[in-house]
Amino acid sequence: MPMPRALSGFGMVGFGAMAFWNHNLGKLVAFGSTVPGGAIPTPLAQEPLGLVFARMAAMTVAGLCGGWGMERTRSGDYSRSWGVPAGLLLLGVLMLSGREPIERWILESPADLRFLLAIWAGALAGGALGAWMEATLIRPLYARPIYQVLLTLGLSYVGTELVRVVWGPGNYAPLPRPSLFAAPCLASSVGEWLRQGCASFNVLGRPFPTYRLLIIGVGVAMWAGIGLLLRWTRIGIAVRAAVEDREMVEALGIPVRRLFTGVFAMGSALAALGGVVATPFLGLSPAMGLEFLLQAFIAVIIGGMGHYGGAAVGAFLVGLARAFGDYLVTVGITLPGLTEAIRFSPAIARASTVLLMAVILLLRPSGLFGQKTG
Repeated sequence: MPMPRALSGFGMVGFGAMAFWNHNLGKLVAFGSTVPGGAIPTPLAQEPLGLVFARMAAMTVAGLCGGWGMERTRSGDYSRSWGVPAGLLLLGVLMLSGREPIERWILESPADLRFLLAIWAGALAGGALGAWMEATLIRPLYARPIYQVLLTLGLSYVGTELVRVVWGPGNYAPLPRPSLFAAPCLASSVGEWLRQGCASFNVLGRPFPTYRLLIIGVGVAMWAGIGLLLRWTRIGIAVRAAVEDREMVEALGIPVRRLFTGVFAMGSALAALGGVVATPFLGLSPAMGLEFLLQAFIAVIIGGMGHYGGAAVGAFLVGLARAFGDYLVTVGITLPGLTEAIRFSPAIARASTVLLMAVILLLRPSGLFGQKTG
């Protein structure tokens, strides 16, 4: 008799956390400045062999919990049930045998390669975690949307505290920027920026960080790519149809469960990718996701629930509101008859997006592009 999915899911998370318990990332200096070819204190990051095997055992038990929580196997085929623990055990063996040389190779690699590895690893880990969450926790709550919101909101706080417990509450220095955005110079043209890799670009007479251009470009590319996927591909059409009438889509032979799992995994992978891309500019901390969770929620509410283009417009307005709030705090406004500018409290900058949402909801309760129901 397979274990209940929720119980197996909590067991997988619990034993997985035990595998990385008290693993101090501060010793790995991966996020600090390193000199290529220099001496890296790798032995400081090593652990006694018994503790390493204990971590491997915890990873194996976590995999067993995940395997037992899967669907019933047919005709004695246990490949699906034992694939997860076997994969985690193989991962543990690889970590044990190649930990020091792989760590040394990563730390001695150029910043560009480390950045690409971080993007790949972050997106892969985020997608895998999202697929597991959808299959074990989200799927039973599709008939109760408000429970999904509460569950995902609670999981974000649980995940933040789990990261703090396992890796510590400290913040880490930003990842080194790729060479295309790292040179200390001000580019006056795109060609000069591409040739010298300047960190700043001249925009209307003011220096603008070129890495911000990358963040903006990645965001626009994600938005356009997902929009094209949902509107012009068979997968996107199936997703939109399954949201409207799941039973009819299942009757056509489309595996809606796998489809929803893939969509949730893709969203989690893109969120993780966005976090990795933002790390060289914002730094790395356990609570960096929570800082943008409320802003994303406000953007969706402003644009209108269920409207894809409205979410983009809402995000744009949220960014403008936050920038204006920061301007009021740092620069202030000058009124006639006053010699000094009036600067507002930093709380105004944080509350600017909430105030914008309140004003829009007073004028349009369903958001800018939302449709009234009922």
